Amino acid sequence: MPNTKKNVSVTVELDENNVPESISWDAGDATEMSSKTCRALILALWDHHSKDTLRLDLWTKNMPVDEMKIFFHETLSTMADTLERSIGDERIAGDMRDFCDHFAEKMEIAPRKPE
Repeated sequence: MPNTKKNVSVTVELDENNVPESISWDAGDATEMSSKTCRALILALWDHHSKDTLRLDLWTKNMPVDEMKIFFHETLSTMADTLERSIGDERIAGDMRDFCDHFAEKMEIAPRKPE
């Protein structure tokens, strides 16, 4: 089977102070519209040479605080799912989900119910 390459691109439009005004992304082979907009992104990359995480955290100046709280909660919740799938430790993933419930309570947001 031949190697396949996929590209994901992110475009950030900045104001005169280098503050993001808009963020769009494109997965290239997506079946929906080719470019999608978003108000925030968190990108984490593992550098195995330096054993360090590289991060890019961006949000637009029109990102409402209530949406940012939900974004963080959902990001943490999906990280618990990823942790469980990647290392197979249901116990620690469950602990992280418990923290996500606590986080949602402290941030005064209602956690999204699993589908």
